Amino acid sequence: MTATRNLGFVAAAATLLASAPLSAIFQRWTWLVQAAIAVAVVAGVAALTRLVRAPLWGQALGMVGGLLLALTWLFPGGTELVPFLPSPGTFTHFGGLLSASVQDMRTQTVKVDDTDPLLFVAVLGVAGVAIVVDVLAVGLRRPALAGLPMLAIYSVPVAVYVDSVPAVPFVVGAAGYLWLLVTDNVDRVRRFGRRFTGDGRDVDVWESSPLAAAGRRLAVVGVALAVALPLAVPGMTGGMLDALGGGAGNGNGRPGQGGNSGRIDLFAALSGELTQSEVKNFVKVTTTEPSPFYLRFGVADELRQDGFRVRTPTGRPVTRGGLPEVADARPGVEQRQYRATVEVTRNLTMRLLPVYSEPVRTEDLDGNWLYDPNQQVLFSNRESSQSMRYSFDYVRSTYSPEALQAARSLPADHPVRLQQTGTPRVSEVDALVAGLVRGKRTDYDRVRAIYDYFSADNGFTYSTTTKGGTSGQDIVDFLTNKAGFCQQYAAAMAWLVRAAGVPARVAFGFSNGSGPTNGTYVLTNRNLHAWTEVYFDGMGWVPFDATPANGVQGSTRSEWAPDTDTPEPSTPSAGDPATPGGIDPSADPAGPNVADREADQGLALGGGTAAGQAPVWPWWTAGLLLALLLLLAVPALRRAALRRRRGSRVAAAAPASMDTSADRAGPGRAVIVGQGADRARADAHAAWDELLDTLVDYRVRVDRTETPRATAERLVADALTEDAAAVEAVRLLGRAEERARYARDPLTGEPLYPALGAVRGALAARAGRRTRMLAAVLPPSVLLRWRAAVTDTSSRVVARTSDVRYRLLRWNPRRLLAARTGR
Repeated sequence: MTATRNLGFVAAAATLLASAPLSAIFQRWTWLVQAAIAVAVVAGVAALTRLVRAPLWGQALGMVGGLLLALTWLFPGGTELVPFLPSPGTFTHFGGLLSASVQDMRTQTVKVDDTDPLLFVAVLGVAGVAIVVDVLAVGLRRPALAGLPMLAIYSVPVAVYVDSVPAVPFVVGAAGYLWLLVTDNVDRVRRFGRRFTGDGRDVDVWESSPLAAAGRRLAVVGVALAVALPLAVPGMTGGMLDALGGGAGNGNGRPGQGGNSGRIDLFAALSGELTQSEVKNFVKVTTTEPSPFYLRFGVADELRQDGFRVRTPTGRPVTRGGLPEVADARPGVEQRQYRATVEVTRNLTMRLLPVYSEPVRTEDLDGNWLYDPNQQVLFSNRESSQSMRYSFDYVRSTYSPEALQAARSLPADHPVRLQQTGTPRVSEVDALVAGLVRGKRTDYDRVRAIYDYFSADNGFTYSTTTKGGTSGQDIVDFLTNKAGFCQQYAAAMAWLVRAAGVPARVAFGFSNGSGPTNGTYVLTNRNLHAWTEVYFDGMGWVPFDATPANGVQGSTRSEWAPDTDTPEPSTPSAGDPATPGGIDPSADPAGPNVADREADQGLALGGGTAAGQAPVWPWWTAGLLLALLLLLAVPALRRAALRRRRGSRVAAAAPASMDTSADRAGPGRAVIVGQGADRARADAHAAWDELLDTLVDYRVRVDRTETPRATAERLVADALTEDAAAVEAVRLLGRAEERARYARDPLTGEPLYPALGAVRGALAARAGRRTRMLAAVLPPSVLLRWRAAVTDTSSRVVARTSDVRYRLLRWNPRRLLAARTGR
């Protein structure tokens, strides 16, 4: 009974350990405390029912009753008779919590808050699994089946968590399951009495059996492989490159898997689509704004040593007040409200929605879509943008240079400044920024000085054949070469503006393309674009596009950020279209055809291969093939080296010195003396070893128990009957080996090396094509020798480990505890 009770408590503890992956869903650990209370009550009731020898069904009913009492105490509805006794109103309250949990599941984003409905479902699920595990492991004595309900707990975060579930909770849960199996195994083994090892040694009570020790080692190795293998296998991790569509091209090669809204490298993610020669439609947008700015879907605002990265967005559902209200415009800021309808094609699959900046109202979007007011992005943790159609109202803000110039610098302790101005130390960039902003008193003057620096007058040009990247060294290379495309201009300007002490980030979206058709813009993978956004106090995030306008199809400029390569008009006419700042994007002196020819086709964001740059995959493929060929050639090279060493030894063997004196050998007998006899024996052994390896290579049976002469005669009878030269050669080799083994006088001066060649030729002529090919490329003799070496080495390691472990057992705490118990 004691062993059963212990097994029941181990089952409860294992269930709690198996629930560790739920930590990836909840922000705090309230769920674990409440689940531990409920599981403890269930385990205590189970122990009491077994103490009174209740049947299994009685134990199950008792555990269900204990769970009901625990839930009543943890989640009271206010109608209980006493704090832990339920009433009919309690069940109504529980039903309301279940209904509310469904709504919370639809609206909450991981990690979720500690709401009563979600906590109730979590505690109910964990405690329910504890009941099932107890019945299987203790009542039915089938602990292996208890892994199924434990796996059900693990499947919950796997199904709803947008990123891969961390490995540590999985290891914790696996350890709990293994603990349950070991405890049951120990209890079963102890019922048989004393234990013995395979060699008959008595195993003391404090020692673990060799089988159990082997099981623990296998368990550790299995868990380690389960955690590490998915990280090493290609295709088991996701990224936004998959989310952007299913085409081929540069990237990670996993099209169409979707992606999540956070932890995305947008720079690297977009290169696969933008470097393709095929043009694919991504978005169709119709807006009431005559000349809209760029359609936007993401930002990268975390700057590390290796470049800009995307933070995981957080926000509230758009159906529950997630969108901001229209704020009053400040002097110098003009705000107009427009309406847009977006239709996403099947080619664009991601968890971000393209919208214009400052959306204030949406239609056709449910509570699964959330809005991050800081990043100003629409995202979802459950749905994708593929084939979606939605409408939204948005506010278009335009700024006068005077208003931006009047904006005050943010205080040093302002959260946005603290988060969006940190930059890694790059001496070249810091020196350049110091020179550009010298004497500038306002943030706008500093930003304009940096913005104006990226102009043709300073040698900057648009190019799609440069290497991408946003790390410090990549920015230095770009500022030195002064040639690049939109990702480099956007990241470089954001880096320089941050170095000047002004918050900045990189935004991603679509340029306007070649213009609307019947009021609708059709945006393709060629229109993907990146630009810079700068934060001004009281104004918010203001866009600046430093990429040369003639390099971006559908480039849009503004009054506060004009085209630095085009003279600004002195007085814009009243009839000009309402472009941002009054600048017509088609007014480039090079004409629209140049913009079409030099369209930004190379947003190789984040170190990807830029368009026009020679792909590197053929070199990687050639390198891998070469490495594979070299690896396959190792056995053949090893066999050739071994044959060469043996052949040179046998061929170089000269007749040994002989003493023919009659008093020692008698008339007519030659006697080998001194070191010549040892060398003759070694040469015969080398020739015989080469013959045996040749037999193994050509699939001829080798019997190590035969004498050399018997082996030679068997070869003559079975394999060499039609070749007289080979028959004489193999007999010579057999006679030489026999004399070297058994006779006082070894055979010397015989042509052993030519004899080996004759036998090898005869065996090759007799063998099939596949056997000859394997003998040349993958010689079985070499593989057999390697296999034997690995086996011997592993056996020695196991023996040495067992010896060390046995010596350390005398210090095992279990032995000391067992000795104290024996007293």
